[in-house]
Amino acid sequence: MTLTQLRQLVAIVDAGLNITVAAGHVHATQSGLSKQLKQLESELGTLLFSRRGRSLEALTPDGVEIVERARRVLAEAENIRSHAANQRGDVNGALSIVSTHTQARFILPPAVAMLRRNFPNVQLRLEPAGDVEIAQRLRDCTADLGLLSGVGAPPDVGLAVPLFRWSRKILVPLDHPLAARTDAPSLGELARYPLVSYESSRRARSSLRQAFASESLRPEIAVTARDADLIKTYVRAGLGIGVLAEMALLPEDQNEFRVLPAPAALPSCTTWALLPAERVARRYTVELIQWLAPWLDRHDLRRAIDGVATPQWGTPPDWPAHLAAASITDPRGSRIRA
Repeated sequence: MTLTQLRQLVAIVDAGLNITVAAGHVHATQSGLSKQLKQLESELGTLLFSRRGRSLEALTPDGVEIVERARRVLAEAENIRSHAANQRGDVNGALSIVSTHTQARFILPPAVAMLRRNFPNVQLRLEPAGDVEIAQRLRDCTADLGLLSGVGAPPDVGLAVPLFRWSRKILVPLDHPLAARTDAPSLGELARYPLVSYESSRRARSSLRQAFASESLRPEIAVTARDADLIKTYVRAGLGIGVLAEMALLPEDQNEFRVLPAPAALPSCTTWALLPAERVARRYTVELIQWLAPWLDRHDLRRAIDGVATPQWGTPPDWPAHLAAASITDPRGSRIRA
């Protein structure tokens, strides 16, 4: 049994038992992958998959247990490689980031630009995803870093590092009845109109729905989207009032919309950088988090990530203050603003 065989086994499962797709993921041929699978089953003396003809149908009970253990073995093997690379100062590697669209579009670009300038040999893979998918990818250790926002306690996914706090804004067309005001509308006023917001607003326990429920109101969520730019598009098309993160607003939006404060009943959110549990983080991953949250003490951050100290993060700054602090200076003296 080899690490390669275990990696191929996990690839087959992650590809939905499609050997052709799995072979592409591990850069092998379909016949070669099938041969390796048969050799592994022969060595272990058990079938890992039930079959229908030549197709894999499902994992056997033994297969479920062995795949779970294989994932742990592969994760620890990767930790060994990462630890050795950090010790010898190796700055080559790959970084997989899963993030909501808003973070990927409006928060990550300056820090990613700095990453590319200081670690040009790091292969970066950035994948916009929904909240549930991000959390699952980190639990499965199929991503190195996640960016996720929420209200209240940090996400229960590995190590959560607070980056900044932000509030929501209300976006209305210039000809809308609410466009004449400059103060925050009440939840009751918002409940009179269709709303356009993030897809998480569909969930019964979303902070948006809970805020309305606390005042016995039932909002009409007309349209939801992962993409903040799509929310603007649907507001522009007259499908409702937009409720979106303040970071997603651009100066030119003032020409098309009236931007209002959100009701005080809508709580502020925190954006978190998430690292998989028991994963050794590469140096460039730590540097990226530091660029995203320059207010954090570098020594404390490294100790928390290494698991040698319980993090005491304190209160992260609000978004405008974070924006001012995130004017990053690289070793060459150049500055990149968020």
